[in-house]
Amino acid sequence: MVVENETYSPATGETYLRAFTLPAVTGSNTLSGDHRVYVGVFQVNIITASGKYRTEASGIVDELAALFALNLRIPRAGLVALVMTPVAPGPGIQDENAFTIPASFQYRSDTN
Repeated sequence: MVVENETYSPATGETYLRAFTLPAVTGSNTLSGDHRVYVGVFQVNIITASGKYRTEASGIVDELAALFALNLRIPRAGLVALVMTPVAPGPGIQDENAFTIPASFQYRSDTN
């Protein structure tokens, strides 16, 4: 898996994943402002060679859905991120050499 701001040169015909965290605006649900809510989208692009059928990518979407199940709690750095929506594939994106299928879910994390 390749993460944001990382270069990668795939082998010819290789299927690989690119992951992105797409945060939204931080909010607060209290008048005192001592609460923070962090929400956003976690997206994984599945990149396959052009001309391959969607079957391989669809299987990877299913694996991601199993890894990031709805309501999964992920503790990190003193916060707990919650998977708010099921993993869902987006429309395929075709270019000359690759076919990309984005799969994403929404997340949320609250302080106090």
